[in-house]
Amino acid sequence: MASSNLYIILVTLAIFAPSVLATDYVVGDDKGWTINFDYQAWAQGKSFYVGDNLVFNYPKGAHTVLKVNGTGFQQCAAPLDSVPLTSGKDVINLATPGRKWYICGLGQHCELGNQKLLITVLPSSSSSAPSPSPSSWPSKASAATITVGTRFALMMLLTIGFLGMLVA
Repeated sequence: MASSNLYIILVTLAIFAPSVLATDYVVGDDKGWTINFDYQAWAQGKSFYVGDNLVFNYPKGAHTVLKVNGTGFQQCAAPLDSVPLTSGKDVINLATPGRKWYICGLGQHCELGNQKLLITVLPSSSSSAPSPSPSSWPSKASAATITVGTRFALMMLLTIGFLGMLVA
């Protein structure tokens, strides 16, 4: 009986662990996806991992989000077959590691308003998340890392609690 309960708990943890460790990054924080904002400065110091999400918040109709390649990023031009995201609450799952480029496709928001974002996505955080050092805790740049660590600690405490119930 105890071994079947343990099996159920382990399977449940295996299913939900990636979503517990994932981080939602609101692009631009409280400013959202807008013109005249330095998105490269916003991204600097953040660690994006496979499984994390980018959340683009903006007034519907005011902007778009287009995924482009490096050339499209530099030229502020999307391929002709690109389908823009336009909901105003667009969520992009970072499913693969590597460089990712995003621009706004409306007017000259990218060219003149600097509405573009370049990030590098690292392999899954469950295997390679860096531990935050106490000296970096106060900075905004490390907030996402702390969140990942906190979520992982919570998951481990829950696992230990479940295992303790099985043994008792």
